[in-house]
Amino acid sequence: MHEWSLAEAVLKSSIKEAKKRNLKKLLEVKIVLGELQAIEEEIVKFSLDSLKKGTMAEEATFVFINEKATFKCRNCQNEWTLKEANINEESIKESIHFVPEVVHSFIRCTRCGSPDFEVVEGRGIYIDEITGEDL
Repeated sequence: MHEWSLAEAVLKSSIKEAKKRNLKKLLEVKIVLGELQAIEEEIVKFSLDSLKKGTMAEEATFVFINEKATFKCRNCQNEWTLKEANINEESIKESIHFVPEVVHSFIRCTRCGSPDFEVVEGRGIYIDEITGEDL
């Protein structure tokens, strides 16, 4: 399960960072979920709740922040969202979910039609902030 692996990586990274900061336990971890990843938040939450048992994150709260995908055209500087790109086909959404870089194969600038754009926000999953109790 994709989400379980992501939860494992988030937990390990959070604990590693907490130890680096000399924290005795984690209290809160803020996790950003990029829209392009199409992560099932409830599955990640369930996985984290299961995996954190017996660790310094056992009492931690995991807060999820959903980040909308935003793109910027390198040709005309237009900015748009995934919703504005109007992708309706489920197979395309599934492809983007597993390999967000393929978004360039399916989306064009909504103003000039250029395939040359950057993903400004909404890609990946990352830890935004951790808080804990000092030693």
